[in-house]
Amino acid sequence: METETIRIAIEPLQSFCQQVFQTCGLSEEDAHIAADVLVAADVRGIPSHGTARLSRYVNGLETGVVRPDAAVEIVMDTPMSLVVDAHGAMGAPVSARTMRQVIAKARDSGAAFGCVRDSTHFGIAGYYAMLALEADMLGIAMTNTAALGVPTFGRQVMFGTNPLAFAAPADEERAFVLDMATTVVTRGKIEVYDRLDKELPPGWAVDKHGRTAKDTASLLDDMFHRVGGGILPLGGEGELFSGYKGYGLAVMVDILCAVLCGASFGADVADTATSSGRVSHFFGAIQIAAFRDPREFRRDMDRMLRDLRDTPPAEGAERVYFAGQKEFEAEAACRRGGIPLLEKTYVQFCDIATKYGLVPPRKN
Repeated sequence: METETIRIAIEPLQSFCQQVFQTCGLSEEDAHIAADVLVAADVRGIPSHGTARLSRYVNGLETGVVRPDAAVEIVMDTPMSLVVDAHGAMGAPVSARTMRQVIAKARDSGAAFGCVRDSTHFGIAGYYAMLALEADMLGIAMTNTAALGVPTFGRQVMFGTNPLAFAAPADEERAFVLDMATTVVTRGKIEVYDRLDKELPPGWAVDKHGRTAKDTASLLDDMFHRVGGGILPLGGEGELFSGYKGYGLAVMVDILCAVLCGASFGADVADTATSSGRVSHFFGAIQIAAFRDPREFRRDMDRMLRDLRDTPPAEGAERVYFAGQKEFEAEAACRRGGIPLLEKTYVQFCDIATKYGLVPPRKN
């Protein structure tokens, strides 16, 4: 059945995705980065942004929403800032390069920030924030998305799921990596429920009348056609559980990603029927050495993370986690036994492989 789970080893899956992207016109380097970001989501246990989205990227490249040969342009460059116009380029490669440029600037200036406008879907935000860990820095990454979220007391989409990520290194412990949407869930999570034919839990979204949404297909269709209904901000409906805080965070991400560099924001950002639309990103890197000895910082991070991890769990719970811990454990499991994917996703791989004369990755 299409809801059954299969497993594929990491390297063959990444190689297949890279071949697909190269066949669609990306350079070898760009295809490698795009595949790496896509597979990283599955490896870290975030299937909503993993290889199940490969067909959407392919559609974007085929229809021209994503331009494989876009002339990426630097429109502002200072010792502490960078503004890049992607002109519709593939989001992952331009984002990885921009984050690395931001990190290089932070080595000289102590901190640096960059915006990428007129880009496309870049995958998981945590991938870019974690690049700063290699340089003993704090990493920040955000992106706006097509309008999918409804403001507190609203029922029409006015902002995206607008994820943000923050990464901080430790010493013996794994890094602290916060990677979260500013809505209750992402559209990708709703798409996962749609693929599984599961009803939406209460508190995730509202329909076009502002009532609790249950049917995934109807919600996805209504959000796309902007007839009302959308995903609730982090915290949920109304003010009782502080949904206005998630609403505020979503708008903050839009300001940093889009308003700051003159890009489209809010309800002006929309997807096509087959691909993600044009979006913008924000990246930051902060040098720990500009504040204190990095070794002392990492030791204190170890103590903080151990204290969080070792705190007594609530009754009925097995463990307490810190941000990023589950994802690192998922990665270790995938390296041992392969990446778990839905059979439905594998069928899509086979269709793409047939279309382009490629060989799909072998199941474990």
